[in-house]
Amino acid sequence: MDATLQAALPELIQLRRHIHRHPELSGHEQQTAALVAGELRRWGWEVREGVGRTGVVAELGPLGAPLVALRADMDALPIEERTQLAYASSRQGLMHACGHDIHTTVGLGVARLLASVSDRLTARVRLLFQPAEETAEGAAWMRADGAMDGVQALFGVHVFPSLEVGTVGVRSGSLTAAAGELEVEVLGEGGHGARPHQSTDAIWIAARVVSGLQEAISRRLDPLHPVVVSFGLIEGGKAFNVIADHVRLLGTVRCLDLEVHAQLPGWIEDTVHALCRGHGGEARVHYRCISPPVHNDPELTQLVADAAVALLGRSRVQWLEQPSLGAEDFAELLANTRGTMFRLGVAGPGGCSPLHSNSFDPDEGCLEVGIKVLALSLLRWMEQPV
Repeated sequence: MDATLQAALPELIQLRRHIHRHPELSGHEQQTAALVAGELRRWGWEVREGVGRTGVVAELGPLGAPLVALRADMDALPIEERTQLAYASSRQGLMHACGHDIHTTVGLGVARLLASVSDRLTARVRLLFQPAEETAEGAAWMRADGAMDGVQALFGVHVFPSLEVGTVGVRSGSLTAAAGELEVEVLGEGGHGARPHQSTDAIWIAARVVSGLQEAISRRLDPLHPVVVSFGLIEGGKAFNVIADHVRLLGTVRCLDLEVHAQLPGWIEDTVHALCRGHGGEARVHYRCISPPVHNDPELTQLVADAAVALLGRSRVQWLEQPSLGAEDFAELLANTRGTMFRLGVAGPGGCSPLHSNSFDPDEGCLEVGIKVLALSLLRWMEQPV
């Protein structure tokens, strides 16, 4: 298969650059999906489009055989690219800043390799090209449309700027955090900016909510079960000399422990109400669970690690000590299925900017590594008794 991959790599790199140049937001991946579906059909895969709205599902291999799946996400982010690459985003305010163009291309590369040995496949392979990972909606959409029906094992990959290209990171158990979206509306009473004592300043109270939640986390929650609350949006006020009567805070909540995650909405609501009332205001609190944590199956993780060692050497495979507080809706696809996701090193000689950065520029040498590790993992899974 190596000769097949080497011959296909120049075309795959061009496909990646085309996808990078034409990013699409979550739920609007029509052109990316059409490109993916066209390539898959060209290589002999059975393709269904419109799965999970703009997702693509493709299958190859003997009917009735055990079913194994690979997931790749396709959506981009609302970020203005600043990389100065020749193939930088052509769409203002949109960018593949989380490597989903890499993931999609790796998925296509695996499809190309497996198509070259389709007559030797002993299991049926399903590829899931998923929309809307960034909004944590696409996995649920695809599940609802039956994309995971019958799947016995699921594999996934995510780029990792902390690892150099040519290496991979693996971890059994918790890989990512549970995530929630927190919206707080602080209600006060407006008045003249010169006489704050005659009003209830919603901006001042909102500031107390932001800082008070951090203090409460450090004093009221078990530090052995970390919790992160970060506010990324604050809206309030209408004039420089008018005390605001309403402030809206929007943020994210992350934790690794499922029991803590289940208790957090009630605890946060009680804490916010106490902070606001203690300063003369009121609050409305809305909490939305975005995604559970990704839990990597130990046996499948070891299978990926062994495949990577065989391809790259033991020194190029790192067992990650700590999980990430990032979130991944890959977890939604694992509700009734064993699975594992590994980290793909993308840092070149000069390093790599963080995920979601407007200068994020992964080394394209990662494509060959990701394709080989996933293809071999799928083939080795077929050799195991189910």
